[in-house]
Amino acid sequence: MDEDMEKLINPQVTIATIKKHGFDFQKKFGQNFLIDRHVLEKIIDAAEITKEDCVLEVGPGIGTLTQSLAECAKKVLAVEIDEQLIPILKETLSAYDNVEIIHADILKMDLQAMVDKYHQGNPIKVVANLPYYITTPIIMELFERKIPLDSITVMVQKEVAQRMQVGPGTKDYGALSLAVQYYAKPYLVANVPPNCFIPRPSVASAVIRLTRYSEPPVQVRNETLMFQIIRASFNQRRKTLVNGIGNAAELPYTKADVAQALKRLGISESVRGEAFNLEDFARLSDALESDESRDRPEESVE
Repeated sequence: MDEDMEKLINPQVTIATIKKHGFDFQKKFGQNFLIDRHVLEKIIDAAEITKEDCVLEVGPGIGTLTQSLAECAKKVLAVEIDEQLIPILKETLSAYDNVEIIHADILKMDLQAMVDKYHQGNPIKVVANLPYYITTPIIMELFERKIPLDSITVMVQKEVAQRMQVGPGTKDYGALSLAVQYYAKPYLVANVPPNCFIPRPSVASAVIRLTRYSEPPVQVRNETLMFQIIRASFNQRRKTLVNGIGNAAELPYTKADVAQALKRLGISESVRGEAFNLEDFARLSDALESDESRDRPEESVE
């Protein structure tokens, strides 16, 4: 425990570090620093970090989680967007020679080049206390770029964690649920109350682990099209799939096309998106893309 007294996970050390550097929390970056040792341990345990691992941490803040990651991993890549945090990180992480502090916007980085440079293209693990305002774009960027990735263990808003793991027919089920579950198996690690952070966020948080599938759980001919269909299906939750997809400007299908595809699949035209699972959306996507659904008289295209 004496060792912990010197680390950032000790709230007194965190407060002293913030005051020493005159750090001002930036609301635009959604900065909330973890100060609970038990939650930190749960994150590290859930991520299953070993001395063979290269870990990407998005938004290290002042380095609280980074210190623990550095003690477990072979290499830690700490990507921080806030310039005023870089000198603080250089100080708080000075004892660790396996940490690379990178001042950058994670959404604008060449992630594959980074993995190639620091881990020879081998799968990395992502561990982070993510800024809540940009959680979904970061997670989807990591998945959609198809960089070598073993798992993502992150602190997110509790409501977002719930959306990631639920199935059809629930109020939280939607496009995010389907996207995450196409790429990874979600597992809720722990719920985290606001008093575990400085400053306290206005919402409850949760730690979730997303273990990347080596192959998606469903096969679909056109992944991009399937996700366009999914987004259109949930843009207006109370609409039927026929109306949601048929009204979507980015999709070339009429309501009649969608109705015809559903009929061939033996599904009612009145079905809504929240009743469809991932396999259902893959089947509908394939049906709509097939020659049969696209081969219609020219005059029927409005």
